[in-house]
Amino acid sequence: MTVKFEITFAKSARIAGGTAVLLKTLDGKEVAGADIADPEGVLAKATRIAKFTGKSLRTLDVVAPHGSPADRILILGLGDGAGLSDHDWLKAGGAAASKVKSTEKVTIFLDAPGAVVSGKAAADFALGMELNAYSFDTYKTSKSDDDHKPSVKPIRVTIVTGAVIAAKKAAIASQAIAEGVVLARNLVNEPANVLGPVEFAAKARELEKLGVEVEILTEREMKKLGMGALLGVAQGSVRPPRLAIMQWKGGKPKERPVAFIGKGVVFDSGGISIKPAAGMEDMKGDMGGAAAVTGLMHVLASRKAKANVIGMIGLVENMPDGNAQRPGDIVTSMSGQTIEVINTDAEGRLVLCDALWYCNDRFKPQFMINLATLTGAIMVALGSHHAGLFCNDDRLAGQLTAAGLTTQERLWRMPLGKEYDKMIDSKFADMKNTGGRYAGSITAAQFLKRFVKETPWAHLDIAGTAMGSPNDEINQSWASGFGVRLLDELVRANYEA
Repeated sequence: MTVKFEITFAKSARIAGGTAVLLKTLDGKEVAGADIADPEGVLAKATRIAKFTGKSLRTLDVVAPHGSPADRILILGLGDGAGLSDHDWLKAGGAAASKVKSTEKVTIFLDAPGAVVSGKAAADFALGMELNAYSFDTYKTSKSDDDHKPSVKPIRVTIVTGAVIAAKKAAIASQAIAEGVVLARNLVNEPANVLGPVEFAAKARELEKLGVEVEILTEREMKKLGMGALLGVAQGSVRPPRLAIMQWKGGKPKERPVAFIGKGVVFDSGGISIKPAAGMEDMKGDMGGAAAVTGLMHVLASRKAKANVIGMIGLVENMPDGNAQRPGDIVTSMSGQTIEVINTDAEGRLVLCDALWYCNDRFKPQFMINLATLTGAIMVALGSHHAGLFCNDDRLAGQLTAAGLTTQERLWRMPLGKEYDKMIDSKFADMKNTGGRYAGSITAAQFLKRFVKETPWAHLDIAGTAMGSPNDEINQSWASGFGVRLLDELVRANYEA
């Protein structure tokens, strides 16, 4: 990251230079921390002249008045201040971070006069700052004058709040989330010549340092298991496939795990059904589902989640060489079901179907949730502000939707049904891998549904949200890390002891 914040919490702080950040609500006559940062009381005049009311996430930047111990004062609006959600505090932290990246020392006053924010709110504010600070500039050897110069030292941030103990406790989990989201973003942002299936599997292996049990299946082992669908996608690439299995055992010994499966196509050329050249460079991000699952496993292990969790990622590259599978080929999946490959660019479902079947057969999980940048059709339907949710279980769908509203990684439930299922029936095999132009995201989900039996299952199509989604207060990166916070909230709220 270009900018790194070193954040501490304190009940009080003595300002000695740097930037003081004060929070103001719409109806607040007093600004939190103003008595310390502005002992002579001139900020009220400044806000009045600037007509700054405290509207949500608006800022007023003021050169510190005479007598102030700060060099600069930033006033951040919180809106009406009533009933601020976790995500509101997250965005507020991100908004503050975007304005203080050029300073060396920051003091932030969260508590309004006579009111102490919760420790969770303070930790979410800090998390928002860290998520906003992320940028991927690993391969930049020079900076323009307009870019932030790499910091020699972290920016020291003191968050002043009366809920110090609770904030420090909550920050353990929020720091784990920050690390997991950053991991997912880094994986998606990495170029495909650096991050192939073998290299991605090695990244998953690094989670062993946190206590995650990691097993990597090679091409030979997958052949023995009969994973013909996954291997068919990989056969056009000189880079061998991998299946990474990550286990976090934080729950009761005999408790059935919950399972998350990610599509990990490290680069998708489309295969023989090659994609148009325009925008193909973005297909380095076609492993956003696998990145989210890996980031999630990092979070759960880092915060010692009291749950048993399986993370499984199918890692392949889809390339069009002389050994690539052809449209019209028929492959046999691990389930024994045969698949006619109509379009080699509908490859993600072929990777996932074998991973889903293997996960279900081996681990007997309470549920399975797969994440995949699966279809352009979901972007036509939902754009970049919701991911598509397909689910065979209303309870699981409700839990996921609620987690999405809490984290604002939002989901919209899409239909499944027999009518759509008929669209992928094949003349020559048990099914074909695409149902054509119409209802493309739905027929992709219907395909996956044939490999989960009666296990509660959800498919999240994150093609519009994992990469290239609109930037906001907590993400300024092409890769968003979508799904990490969502699924951590799902586990925390519903499946921890």
